[in-house]
This record gives sequence, C-alpha cells and structure tokens, in this order.
Amino acid sequence: MEEIVKRKLLTGTGIVGVSLLLAASPALAQGNTEASAIVQTVMDNLWVFIAGILVFFMQAGFALVEAGLTRSKNVANIMAKNIADMCIGVLAFYAVGYAFAYGSGGGWFIGGGSWFLSGSSLFELPAATLGEDGIWASGGLSGATDFFFQVVFAATAVTIASGAMAGRTKFSAYLMFAGLMTAFIYPVVVHWTWGGGLIAEYINWGDAGSYSDFAGSGIVHLTGGVAAFMGAKALGPRIGKYDEAGKPRAIPGHNIVFTVIGVFILWLGWFGFNPGSELAADGYVMSVALNTLIAAAAGGAVSAIVVMAKTGKPDVGMVGNGVLGGLVGITAGCGAFNTFGSLITGAVAGALVVYSVLYIEKKGVDDPVGAVSVHGTCGIWGVLAIGLFSRYDDAFLGRDDAGLFYGGGLDQLSVQAVMVVIIIAWTAITAGIAFKIIKKTTGLRVSPEEEAAGLDISEHGAAGYHLETTN
Repeated sequence: MEEIVKRKLLTGTGIVGVSLLLAASPALAQGNTEASAIVQTVMDNLWVFIAGILVFFMQAGFALVEAGLTRSKNVANIMAKNIADMCIGVLAFYAVGYAFAYGSGGGWFIGGGSWFLSGSSLFELPAATLGEDGIWASGGLSGATDFFFQVVFAATAVTIASGAMAGRTKFSAYLMFAGLMTAFIYPVVVHWTWGGGLIAEYINWGDAGSYSDFAGSGIVHLTGGVAAFMGAKALGPRIGKYDEAGKPRAIPGHNIVFTVIGVFILWLGWFGFNPGSELAADGYVMSVALNTLIAAAAGGAVSAIVVMAKTGKPDVGMVGNGVLGGLVGITAGCGAFNTFGSLITGAVAGALVVYSVLYIEKKGVDDPVGAVSVHGTCGIWGVLAIGLFSRYDDAFLGRDDAGLFYGGGLDQLSVQAVMVVIIIAWTAITAGIAFKIIKKTTGLRVSPEEEAAGLDISEHGAAGYHLETTN
C-alpha cells in the first residue's frame, strides 16, 4: 500500500513513545519536530508489526472454525491445509506475489521488478520528511514491515477457500491451488487496487474520486470467497449431503467448542486486520477498532435473531458466522463510517449470512463452513456499503460525505459496484481455469472410498484423534 497516501498524524495527536521521549528531553520539548517524526516512524512500524502478528494468529482461528464445523475424520487434514496456507503463502508471495502486487516495473494490469524482494530497502526506516508547511512528518514503513503486513493478508485470502473445499479435496491439489492463489490470483487484485493499477487508476467518475476498500472486504475477502465458491463447485458436494430428491441434509460439525474459540481468535485478529491497515500509530486507529467491534457484535446478534425466526433455535455455528460476516462487512468501511454506519453494516451482514448459507446450499453448492457466504456475500455488501454510509475521508475517498445517505449521491456506489464486478469476474475466471487444469491433470477430489474413510487416514496416514483405552 505504499502508493496509497494514508492519513498523517494530526497536530496534537500523541502517542506514548513520543510523550515519553519529549518528557525525558527538554530540548525536544522545546520543539524538535524532526526528532518527534523519527519517533513516530518507529512507532508506526512497531504498531503495523504488532497488527501483522494479530493477522498471522488469525490462521489459528480459521483452522479451529473449519475443523469444528466439519467431521472429526478430517481434522488433521484441515490443520495441515492451514499450516500449508501460511508456508506456501509466504514463499509464493515472497518470490513473485509481492512483486506482482506492488512492484513498480509493471503497468495497469500487473506489477513487476521486485522478485524475491529485490531492490527493497528492508531494514532501514524511511527518513522523516519536511513538508511544504515546514513541519516534519513520519517517514512511513520499512520494506520488511510492509512485506510482513501484506503477506499475512495474502495467506488469509487463500485460507478462505480451504473451508469450502473441506472433506473431499486431495491435499496435493489444494497445495497447487494455494500456490497459484498467493502467487498470482490475489496479487493481481491487490495491484489493481492498493497497488495503483486498473481499478485505482481508471474506475472513477462524477463526485467519486476513486474506489474505497480500507482493509479489504473486496480485495481480500471477496477474492477468497469467489475462489471458495469455484472450488466447491468444481469438487461437487460431499457424499451424503443431498438425498435422492436433491434436498440438502445437515452434516453437523464435530466440535462446536473449536468453532467458538476460532471465532473469538478471528475477532481478536481483526483488531490487527482493520486498525493495522491505517499503517500508522495515530488517532484514527481506535476509531477503526471501535467500528470493527460494533459491526461484529451487530452481525452476531442479528444472525441469532434471523436463524431463530427461521428454525426456532439459535444455531451456534450460524451465530459465529454472523459475527464473522459483520467483521467482513465492516472491513471496507471501518475507516470511513461513524459508529451508526458500522452498526447497520454489521447487522445487515449478519442477516445476509443466514440467507446466503441457506440459498447456496439449496442451489447444490456444498460449503461445509459457510465461507462463500461469510466472505463472498458479506464481502460484496461491505464494498457496496461504502457507497451508502461513508462519512469520513479514509485516504481513498478524498473528501467527506461520500455516501448516498450523507449527501454523496450515487457516484460512489456505482464505482464500488464496478469494483465488485471486476473482482468477481477475475477471480471466477482464473480460479475456474486453475481448478479445471488440476482436475484434468493430478485430479482434484479424493476417491469415494478415501472420502468415506476420512482424509486424515487417506491423505496423511494417521487419524487426527487417538483415543487410548486401558484394560
């Protein structure tokens, strides 16, 4: 996101590091703004690193949610896929993905010229800069900090697809797709948006300055959600998911405790995902965090109400997905909404999750964990919500009052809609081709016998659980 100008630290906004330094040195207290800017740079990098750690930890949350909502005979396979997502994601993004996303050697379609992080100043912090107003400003992020934060996002994008493909996918086939997703499919979307390419450069008109997607409702989650849909479609449903008449059967997950703990880990990690995307330790971080918190709570509450109205019971897994849907929905607008806009966005996302899960299931697409609905459906909603509820400048919008409900008209909404269409089309085409090639070469799905025995045994040679008995 280096090409994107983020909000500068407002005059009077303090951080702990600066305050302590100024208190310790009378010279600085007298107005050494250059030194203050240097300290700010250090604090910015430290905060983004911490935020990246939180996003990294989300991988554990995804693993637990996915494992809990599926059968016990596949738990080792699920854990293996989530480990692989991070390992392959880091290596693929390091080798070519980061260059495709942010490399300066490309054009509107794809970046280039920074293979294996070549040419990047990884370890030196950028120097403080003197603005035209004579005020020193933070120097921004080091190459290492920026890469670390970006690569954990890439791993998140591919992990989304894992859940929808659970219980019937060859491990080797999944590894191939994970590599392609983090090396090419996702980085191209990033280049078109955060990297200053197609969408950032050409999709703007009227009063809409540009698209807006603060932390990735569309860029990360919709991309992952569409890939999840294409994977589930290519695989077909699990054995026994539909009866002879085509009516879906419930296949309960084996561990609701895993699911709930996973949801809470993901919720925690989102406080790195969204506030970290400010890319600075400034006064807006807590505003973004608060919007994230409120939207998640609203998503969980509304999903509980909707599922109770439809089934008579507050299904715990569905409520957990409602929380996650609220988080996905607010990811685009967390820097541009007030708290009321965040509440509405999360509430709508919570309802959408329930209806989307039931609709997709009815249409014959077997998504064991609801990944398509949580990340795809709610990702679409999050991107479009920018055109309705945007109230503040989030460094993409370039102005106040951008949303329809705040006097901005339909321009921003239409820009966001075009962005949604482009992301869906790109991901569906590329992921569809990838799955078709894998299917015709190595094969995508395990045999019926292997699926019945469980992927833990057939793919990894050992059960995920071992129950020891004594005589």
